[in-house]
Amino acid sequence: MPLEIEVKFYLPEAGSLRSQLASLGATRVKNVSETNIRFENKGNTLYTQKSLLRLRQADETTLTYKSEPIQTNTDFKVHHEIEVIVSDFKVMQEILGAIGFHPEQIYEKKRETWLIEKTVICIDTMPYGDFVEIEGEPGKIQKISADLGLDWKNRILFNYLKIFEILKQQLHLPFSDVTFDNFKSIPVDFNRYLN
Repeated sequence: MPLEIEVKFYLPEAGSLRSQLASLGATRVKNVSETNIRFENKGNTLYTQKSLLRLRQADETTLTYKSEPIQTNTDFKVHHEIEVIVSDFKVMQEILGAIGFHPEQIYEKKRETWLIEKTVICIDTMPYGDFVEIEGEPGKIQKISADLGLDWKNRILFNYLKIFEILKQQLHLPFSDVTFDNFKSIPVDFNRYLN
């Protein structure tokens, strides 16, 4: 299976990063709002096995399966990833339900995608803060991180749902869906959780 290799960084202020990307010669590819549904099997074991079955609606609809590789990596977030474009979001939900999967969690995101040297840089606005995600070859990820002035020791190797789990526990949040509505009256000082 193809590997997804990436790191994230928290962005206290995203505007300056856009200027830096443009000065490095990066091209902005698209800007979308996403609705993601995480599906589970009957025994709810996908998440505990560090696997993800996700249906995403944005500029196109995609079905994605991610799983951890056998070898762990402490420098990058690495997953096997299989993804396919599907033509109908609602019908795909029905198909997944018919074969035994159920919607477990919804999460929303605003994503601005840039491209440089075959490396994908995403400025992500999550309901709880702004982040940059850099995906590509390890050497290029490290170089672009340095070029953008991002401190490598502050990289984040969790996915957005794991980050939410930490926030949910620390802030005693009563909900499981990561939506902008759910967070509209909850201020999050993400700097408290960087370590």
